[in-house]
Amino acid sequence: MAGGGRAAGDRGLLMAAALALAAALSYGLSDFFGGILSKTRSVWMVTTASQLTAAAATAIIALAAPGDPGPADFAWGAAAGIAGAIGISALYRGLSRGRMGVVAPISGTGAALVPVVVGLASGDNPSPLAWTGIVLAFPAIILVPQAGGERAPTATGAGYGVVAGLGFGALFALIGQIGTDAGFLPLALTQLVVAATVASVAIALHQPWIPHGRGLAPVFAFGLLGTAALVCFLLATRAGMLTIVSVIAALYPASTVAMAAIVLREHIGLVQFLGLGLAATAVVLVTLG
Repeated sequence: MAGGGRAAGDRGLLMAAALALAAALSYGLSDFFGGILSKTRSVWMVTTASQLTAAAATAIIALAAPGDPGPADFAWGAAAGIAGAIGISALYRGLSRGRMGVVAPISGTGAALVPVVVGLASGDNPSPLAWTGIVLAFPAIILVPQAGGERAPTATGAGYGVVAGLGFGALFALIGQIGTDAGFLPLALTQLVVAATVASVAIALHQPWIPHGRGLAPVFAFGLLGTAALVCFLLATRAGMLTIVSVIAALYPASTVAMAAIVLREHIGLVQFLGLGLAATAVVLVTLG
């Protein structure tokens, strides 16, 4: 019986790690395609349209796999949406005022640190091997987005990076509080709240956010990656510890960098290679732990 329990635990850990990796891949691909689409369109429009698509797709999944969400689950989902919208808005503002090679790592570090703290406070107890992976993940998050020749960001840009990290970290932590039997409907609310909040910020900043013009299909379609990311992350939190799952998911910049190298032929520097190596090592250690 004890051996069977350990085997079940190992399977659960592997499943949680695989789902967290799928979430990281989906987040990274979403950032990649979102960045490309935002070169010719308003980032506010791209974000709003993609989140609306994600909300609709998640609602369809919720109908196919119904759960039993309570008021608390919807409250966690709505709060996660507000946190995610703050993270997205702050990141975009930070990238417009600072340097991506510093603002993005600052936000990524916060995205991992906040749920780790929440997970530990909630009783998570990673093994020493998993702790080693968690420790290695943080320099990986910092190094992967680096690009040659980056200068230090302005103080304002760095500040936005901190706010973005706290927002994304809170998003992960709050999603982890949704009940295991709640299904996926609270996630649909999360994405709907993100869309509404981002649109409100865009209106306040007098920025275009209403989807219009030709070629909108890709703008809406890439929102499906957001659905995949959040669904996989929620399932991962149900299979494993929030502390471990959130660290793996926060390594999403690695897939963005890899896609940029493969599709856009962007050069990967030595520092980025080191970061990718640390990221791979962290995932292996956390999974084996």
